[in-house]
Amino acid sequence: MSPLLAAAGGPVVADFSHDTWWIWVIKAVAILVFMLLSVLVAIWFERRVVARMQLRPGPNVHGPFGLLQSLADAMKLLFKEDITVKAADRVVYIVAPLIAVFCSLLTFAVIPMGPAVSMFGIQTPLQLTDFPVAVLYILACTSVGVYGIVLGGWSSGSTYPLLGSVRSTAQVISYELAMGLSLVSVFLMAGSMSTSQIVDSQTKIWWFLPLAPAFAIYVISMVGETNRLPFDLPEAEGELVGGFHTEYSSLKFALFFLAEYVNMVTVSAIATTLFLGGWRAPWPISLWDSANSGWWPILWFTIKVWGFLFVFIWLRGTLPRLRYDQFMKLGWKVLIPTALAWIVVVSCIHYAQVSTGVTAAQRWILIGALAVGLLLVWGVWEYSDGERAKKRALRNPPQPEEIDPFAGGFPVPPMPGQRLVRTSGQKVPALAGRGSGTIKGERADVGSEAPSWQPHGPDPRDGADDQDEEGRRD
Repeated sequence: MSPLLAAAGGPVVADFSHDTWWIWVIKAVAILVFMLLSVLVAIWFERRVVARMQLRPGPNVHGPFGLLQSLADAMKLLFKEDITVKAADRVVYIVAPLIAVFCSLLTFAVIPMGPAVSMFGIQTPLQLTDFPVAVLYILACTSVGVYGIVLGGWSSGSTYPLLGSVRSTAQVISYELAMGLSLVSVFLMAGSMSTSQIVDSQTKIWWFLPLAPAFAIYVISMVGETNRLPFDLPEAEGELVGGFHTEYSSLKFALFFLAEYVNMVTVSAIATTLFLGGWRAPWPISLWDSANSGWWPILWFTIKVWGFLFVFIWLRGTLPRLRYDQFMKLGWKVLIPTALAWIVVVSCIHYAQVSTGVTAAQRWILIGALAVGLLLVWGVWEYSDGERAKKRALRNPPQPEEIDPFAGGFPVPPMPGQRLVRTSGQKVPALAGRGSGTIKGERADVGSEAPSWQPHGPDPRDGADDQDEEGRRD
């Protein structure tokens, strides 16, 4: 049997046989409250951290340390006027934000937040449910959630939201694929796709250490998956006004806003579960006998999740937005090939361990050596490719495009790689306080001396310049 088939049929460690319907309801409500409170605190935390990075105070008026600012903003959005665009497809326009929110909340159902505890006399794990293909369920929910963004932009009946939704589609295809491939090595090492089994397999070592390349790919992909800076191209305010949610206001906009922050918490919880040992205590706290029992693991799980949330905020306050071609190149030419190569490496080492009896220590040494080798090969390839591009550019320098800046009746500055060409006899547009004039000379290229021109009539600013000069002398 192949390792992936074995992983799909792997065991589920969590025991839900004692759960009753009211235990399920309590868990579901607790997860919902945890997510909503996390969003409120995350908004306040982001504003305070970014303000600290920019040397300003941030929210500090409403409540202690400004903690009630997020609640005040939420209430403001609830009571604002709800505007529906006339050109919108009304049903899809309303359903789209609901799809985005519900899919982001459903993902947390299979995330283990702790071991089995006693809840009103019933032993139950701190997890709503689990099954052998729980990680595939997570990927399915995150994939369906993008329909909220796509349908929201399409149903708005406007150009900029449509462009934002199309960008989101390309973004999800690129980075969802890289994210899924980065998780395959975890399935191979854990022998299961069950989240509780993956946490149980990290008793001795957390998977982010031996599977560091997969962990790095997942962290980059999760930032792109949540449309956060520097990958927030579907809602780039400098290009698309507000992107896919330009035409949304009031509660519907608040739902999109909620979905974004819930997705941040969800992907952080997935990274914690699959790579950082889940709810298990870090060293040296793990030396304490009661660290991984009872209700304490919820604290370790929450600390790890908030560590990833801080990375999200740190990136927002540090990095500028990527160009779209750079964004696609990173996904298709770097992340996906690296993830595929890493799957081959881990599969070979896993097969060698099973068939030839390679010890665990030897396996980690092989994984580290192959990872370093792949990085060196990739670095040498990128360096040689860059050198070849430089030599080609020196042999065949690109010729600048010649443009007429007055072709449209108004002077247009040259773009990179363009050169101005001005024909004689063209009229210069009238300037404030100056008459129109005529360009003298056949052409003026970039870097050359600007053509002279003679205005029809005296320059009214000459007298003002003389008065200023006399004032400075006095």
